Amino acid sequence: MEIRHTTNPTDVKQYTTERLRQEFLIESLFEQDRLTSVYTHYDRMVVGGAFPVNEKLVLEAGDTLKTEYFLERREIGFLNIGGDAIITVDGESYELSRLDVLYVGKGKRDVQLASKDKANPTKLYFCSALAHAEYPTRKMTMEEANPTHLGSLETSNERVLYKYIHGDGIQSCQLMLGVTSLKTGSVWNTMPSHVHDRRMEAYLYFDVNQDARVFHMMGEPSETRHLVVANEQAIISPPWSIHSGVGTSNYTFCWSMAGENYTFTDMDAVKMEELK
Repeated sequence: MEIRHTTNPTDVKQYTTERLRQEFLIESLFEQDRLTSVYTHYDRMVVGGAFPVNEKLVLEAGDTLKTEYFLERREIGFLNIGGDAIITVDGESYELSRLDVLYVGKGKRDVQLASKDKANPTKLYFCSALAHAEYPTRKMTMEEANPTHLGSLETSNERVLYKYIHGDGIQSCQLMLGVTSLKTGSVWNTMPSHVHDRRMEAYLYFDVNQDARVFHMMGEPSETRHLVVANEQAIISPPWSIHSGVGTSNYTFCWSMAGENYTFTDMDAVKMEELK
């Protein structure tokens, strides 16, 4: 498990492109038959990926968490972006199709991840946050995820937002997770942008064409930067940073949040004229 510390927004103004990528971009999440994760000190979120092909992968605390097992003081959400998955939680199995989500609450000891068919292996993206109470394990399909249609083709941001883990969906302590999918011909997400100083956010960009890229906008509204992101790469977004993106073609991304406020609409909008 890689560890990344928090950064000061004043210092970030001096970062080179390479340093920005080292601090905020996770370039490689899915390695065959491995579980990869990054522990960020922003709200203690763990962002990771599992790519089980020939064998099961076990969610383990390792030395980083200093706990007996991964979910001793944590909760976790899994999003399937590949072939069918089988996740076993303390002996009970859950089958996930593509874009299904499984929430697993605090206190579950044994979590195993596997592909149903190694010829069409799964890829499981996960985000984990600290938890103070136990909530039940629950699966949700994309069709159940309260789809919300946003934007328009005229503004190049026609998209569908699917909310899985949130106050009116799968219940959790502080973790929120959803997926936004852009329509063909649309490339912008979340513009005008916003910040939410009471919680951090992570983005996984996927369904990005091999020859396409997403320009992820970050930084304080008055001092913006960008990261060039390829398919299946993730962004760690600090609470003080905007998080907005534009692609060379349409794409899909998973957003997840953790922090003090559990209200989905808790955000401070940034006017277009304030961006620099």
